[in-house]
Amino acid sequence: MQTNTHILVIRLSAMGDVAMTIPVIKALVEQHPEIKITFLSKAFLKPLFDDIPNLNFYAADVKNKHKGVLGLHKLSKELKQLNITHVADLHNVLRSKILRNFLKFSTENIAVIDKGRSEKKALTRTENKVFKQLKTSFERYADVFRRLDFSVDISNPTKSKKPKLSDTVLQLVGKKQNNWIGIAPFAAYDAKMYPLDLMQKVIDQLAEKNTVLLFGGGEKEVKILSKIEQKSNHVISVAGKLNLKNELNLIAHLDCMLAMDSGNAHFAAMLQTPTITLWGATHPFAGFAPFNQPAENCLLPDLEKYPNIPCSIYGNKICDGYEDVMRTISSEKVIKKVEEILN
Repeated sequence: MQTNTHILVIRLSAMGDVAMTIPVIKALVEQHPEIKITFLSKAFLKPLFDDIPNLNFYAADVKNKHKGVLGLHKLSKELKQLNITHVADLHNVLRSKILRNFLKFSTENIAVIDKGRSEKKALTRTENKVFKQLKTSFERYADVFRRLDFSVDISNPTKSKKPKLSDTVLQLVGKKQNNWIGIAPFAAYDAKMYPLDLMQKVIDQLAEKNTVLLFGGGEKEVKILSKIEQKSNHVISVAGKLNLKNELNLIAHLDCMLAMDSGNAHFAAMLQTPTITLWGATHPFAGFAPFNQPAENCLLPDLEKYPNIPCSIYGNKICDGYEDVMRTISSEKVIKKVEEILN
């Protein structure tokens, strides 16, 4: 392989999907230290990549400077100045397709993710459902680099070093005196969210002996978590109080993260923090379970009572009558799983 290899990696959104690229990129860089990578994504996601060697992060400003076809043409001209030799499109949406087309005149080494849409359709349909484990997103990402002739083995990730707790985090949560349990109770869609009354029971019991740290974003979530925080001395909401860099710093020091099928689960897993996920309308078989976490850490609803799960890949659709599906995951079961990991 030539020594001036420079791979442009495209994955513009969403937050959890970008986080899922991290274990693959880390493995690629470790196994091919001679290559250089430029990762193209949204500016606020840069902290995810801060500790990866030979990687330059390039911010795509898709709402202003790089908006629309003309903006993407401008972006392609900027990227061509970097002497890109290969393009790995881990997104494969209209925006990345247009960008790829502009770049194909400067390199023919372009590979694109296969999202397995027909398999996912078969997994989520109600009639003639094909209920089986699909290839994970991590393997789909790795396949893109393999198509560019870079072998990538993600089966045995290198253990990462915990960063030093930042002063900002220490000021907010104090020094560690017991177990720190992160809880991220929200998701992009209601169909992926554990009922808040049950989550309150989980928080109340775990906060008796541990420090519970609540994660979320957006004005509405911040208000809800602030109310929960006020009910116990051992619950701290960090929502809206830390930037992404400091949130990641804190997540790396958790003893356990409890999250939905959402971005925070992927942040925790990429930092090698033990991660428990609660599943509603979606299912790990679609390939979005957190990286390198035991299958038993995915707590599922009663599939005999709700046989049409998964109703959708992303949780944006719900089968009729499945609104309360997550109530079949008892708060006792969740607490027991957290305690198992802590012990």
